Amino acid sequence: MNKQLHDIFKKLFSTYSDNKNLENESWKELEKNYTNRKRHYHNLNHLESIINELENPGIEIKDWDSVLFSVFYHDIVYQSTAKDNEEKSAEKAKIVLQKINLPSEQIDNVSNQIFATKSHEKSNDSDTNYLLDADLSILGKSWDEYEKYTKQIRKEYSIYPNFLYNPGRKKVLEHFLTFDEIYKTEFFKERYEKQARENITKEIELLS
Repeated sequence: MNKQLHDIFKKLFSTYSDNKNLENESWKELEKNYTNRKRHYHNLNHLESIINELENPGIEIKDWDSVLFSVFYHDIVYQSTAKDNEEKSAEKAKIVLQKINLPSEQIDNVSNQIFATKSHEKSNDSDTNYLLDADLSILGKSWDEYEKYTKQIRKEYSIYPNFLYNPGRKKVLEHFLTFDEIYKTEFFKERYEKQARENITKEIELLS
């Protein structure tokens, strides 16, 4: 069990509910989904790295609780063959958040943030942009870390042979390069933009 993540979740949950059974059930569901053996990248380590990125000094998040709920639930449903993971993840989040009486405005924020991770388009909401950037921070890491990530993603899509996987992956990567800026916030742009473009370009070449 990832103790640090579990502690963050417990603290967050208990702000809104003192129902320990519901808290345990909710954590167990998260843990079960994120530790599924088919998950090589979209797992608890991914959640931890997003939270670590968002805790950097210089990042100003307005509604930290909503963002944290979005982090925990944004990939709770993740099947490489499905096209509606984000919709299903948002739905699961909504069910739990309604049970703990999170204000409806915050529930909407969480839903919208989870939906935003589908297209990674720039949002009018700065919290959402920070979440999207942290979610994609791996793209701008050193080539060694990036290469490890590409191998983990490839394992998640192991159902597909190379002749199907490579063009699909290439299309996703080329889509990122069409953005004027991959990162929506100054903080992440300064940190990762240049390296992310180099990494993506290199991976596209390797897939060709």
